[in-house]
Amino acid sequence: MTSSSKTNAELHDRPVPRYTSYPTAAQFDTSVGPAQHGKWLRDLDSAYAALYLHIPFCQQLCWYCACHTMAMQRKGTLEAYADGLCRELDLLALTAPGLVVDAIQWGGGTPTQLGAARLAAVGRRIEVLFDRRANLEISLEVDPRYCDAAIAEAIAVLGTTRVSLGVQDFDIDVQKAINRPQTFEMTVAAIGCLRTAGIKNFNIDLVYGLPRQTLETLSRTLDQALALEPGRFAVFGYAHVPWMKPHQRLIDADSLPDGTVRAAMAAMVRERLVGGGYVAVGLDHYAKMGDALARAATSGKLHRNFQGYVTNESPWVAGVGASAISCLPKGYSQNATETTKYMSAIESGSFATVRGVAVSVEDRLRREIIGDLMCRYAADIDESCRRYRMETEALLGTVDGLASLVRDGLVTMNEGLLVVTERGRPLIRYVCAAFDRHYTGGEGKHSRGI
Repeated sequence: MTSSSKTNAELHDRPVPRYTSYPTAAQFDTSVGPAQHGKWLRDLDSAYAALYLHIPFCQQLCWYCACHTMAMQRKGTLEAYADGLCRELDLLALTAPGLVVDAIQWGGGTPTQLGAARLAAVGRRIEVLFDRRANLEISLEVDPRYCDAAIAEAIAVLGTTRVSLGVQDFDIDVQKAINRPQTFEMTVAAIGCLRTAGIKNFNIDLVYGLPRQTLETLSRTLDQALALEPGRFAVFGYAHVPWMKPHQRLIDADSLPDGTVRAAMAAMVRERLVGGGYVAVGLDHYAKMGDALARAATSGKLHRNFQGYVTNESPWVAGVGASAISCLPKGYSQNATETTKYMSAIESGSFATVRGVAVSVEDRLRREIIGDLMCRYAADIDESCRRYRMETEALLGTVDGLASLVRDGLVTMNEGLLVVTERGRPLIRYVCAAFDRHYTGGEGKHSRGI
């Protein structure tokens, strides 16, 4: 196939960041530690921010997973970890006593692996330590395979307003290939338990590009997922990064769909979900008309962070737990990923920060542009440059590949307004990469962008 006959998907099929932050985590280094993290947190005093709590434990390890997690059932470790979360929350409240929480996100791993009593203890500590915005959203990730009436009640006691149910794919062969057996009936039962406990809002998480997955099997999964009638979908492209996650080597790379099939899968997901009554929100989220996420997308109030697209009024996030990342006014900071190192630091009375990156004025400018592109598919380059006192021509002179993006019909540029075309929306990560001054295009740091 000649270059002139290749599709845009094939021409742009290379590793690129997901742009849940800018600069991305690939730029984090050890120049940021506990002292710097503490200084940055003080900027949140009397400010709004989301709390993200990372629980890095699961009942068993799924081979596809790229999160910082491990299989863990030892009660002693779970008890010590819950205590570590409470201690870090104490440090956070002491450092930024005026912080007002505008959202709480429990992620993992599987947060419910802590157990009902430990979840409740951490939840009570948050209530005691922080003021909270009225009607804030409290979201929590749930593995439907381990969600019974008791766990559902514990989730409800936390004040949870939204649950994200991990499904990934309902096809048996795909599930075997990723070590995640999960019947449709298990998911239906979990939703029933949660509804009985009083939780009304649900997300379904799916993944395309998985081993042994085909357009036909994905189509059947979409049929089943739509029948569950969740308020939102998050549908991610599988990130095959065995150099970062060695357990992914258990997946046969030859069974993965190629870039052309992945592009067709992404297109099918969008067509089916939009056709099913959902609004496409950014790159990989979908919400029913009238949902807060859909309203944020249309009103220009959508944010993107390490948890995906969110409706928080504040862009800042205070991360708590092993590997948790904080997004703060002056930079990003990340806790130790190993739970033993995390708990050791916290028990000593220190934050567990081990790396991060300070954000320069130019980084803020590029972050704004990339954020606008990811959330709104358009960026007013002139206006952003004026806000950060930089000449538009000077910035565009550093943007490699912009001309080819225009030539390929992925974007239009008119009087300083950059607009991503319908053709370019599935390739939005490549458009953003053009504005990333750190991106080199090399293998070994990012997943493929299709």
